[in-house]
Amino acid sequence: MKLNIAVLSGDGIGPEVTTQAIKVLKAIAFIFDHTFTFKEGLVGAIAIDKLGNPLPESTLKLCKASDAVLFGAIGAPKYDNDPSAKIRPEQGLLKLRKELELYTNIRPVKAYESLLDLSPLKKERIENTDICIYRELTGGIYFGKKEVSNNGNTASDLCEYSRFEIERITHLAFIAAKTRNKKVTLVDKANVLESSRLWRKVVTEIANEYPEVTLEFLFVDNAAMQLILNPKQFDVILTENMFGDIISDEASVIGGSIGLLASASIGNKHALFEPIHGSFPQATNKGIANPIASILSAAMLLEHFGLFKEAQLIKEAVEKSLVLNITTPDLNTDYKLITTNTVGDFIEDYINNPDETNVNFLNIHVGQSTII
Repeated sequence: MKLNIAVLSGDGIGPEVTTQAIKVLKAIAFIFDHTFTFKEGLVGAIAIDKLGNPLPESTLKLCKASDAVLFGAIGAPKYDNDPSAKIRPEQGLLKLRKELELYTNIRPVKAYESLLDLSPLKKERIENTDICIYRELTGGIYFGKKEVSNNGNTASDLCEYSRFEIERITHLAFIAAKTRNKKVTLVDKANVLESSRLWRKVVTEIANEYPEVTLEFLFVDNAAMQLILNPKQFDVILTENMFGDIISDEASVIGGSIGLLASASIGNKHALFEPIHGSFPQATNKGIANPIASILSAAMLLEHFGLFKEAQLIKEAVEKSLVLNITTPDLNTDYKLITTNTVGDFIEDYINNPDETNVNFLNIHVGQSTII
């Protein structure tokens, strides 16, 4: 298969983790005889600094002409700490989602057996957790009309949804549930919000088309609590934009590190793949950023194009890296020589030599070899 992939590394640790994802994709291309072409584009704070625009027209044009987008992270302290800034890195990502009509964000959350003891939650509560969050991405309060009074003392953000916006993501969530544990949980605030009541009405209607899938409802405050108390009860979580943003970050603690969580943002024509973490400026260029979320995002990219065998090999390599403790300091404080690049090297090497890799990298921990 031939794929043209737009690479938007962005800010902070974005370039570091994205480099590892590209490294892994190139290994996959070599082993399975695919052709992946990568072209870079500017986005976020770096684009503002160079061109005064968080999403330059050249970057948008590149993304629209590509088969997929591999995204890193955006954000910089000088913008994060200045709420009065009129041009912000996040505007670039929001506009990109809107322009590419990426209306569904898919975020898998898994408790890896080898990392259960690293989670702040009790092992018995999170063991066997396997959740997929479907977050609506182009509607709601993030894109609603925004107003500030003349005196600056009153502000408002409109949360607005249409039936069409709810229908298209709901069908995708139910289709996914059919291949999983056949359960969808709608997370909303229907006891208070009219927009949530519309979500319940539309989702309930659509559920009738999928009789094999069970539909349940949870208010978002209760859902946030249940994610901690009993995450194993969830299969597919379906929710609106802001609620999905919040609970998916909350769910990241289940696995022990936000550096493990990948995501896909898809529409009818375009698709974007990115780790859910931010730019983490404090870690930039220190070699401590966890690249696994970016690498797993690359696996989701492959799955999007039906390359399931290739994606599975990446997942196996990731799991092996976790079992052998080839991980960055967010998960591993014992071996400080394990860097962002080391993790990428291991996963790349596993793809090329799955049998030999297990032995070679395990020896590193007892000082019998070094990584070149």
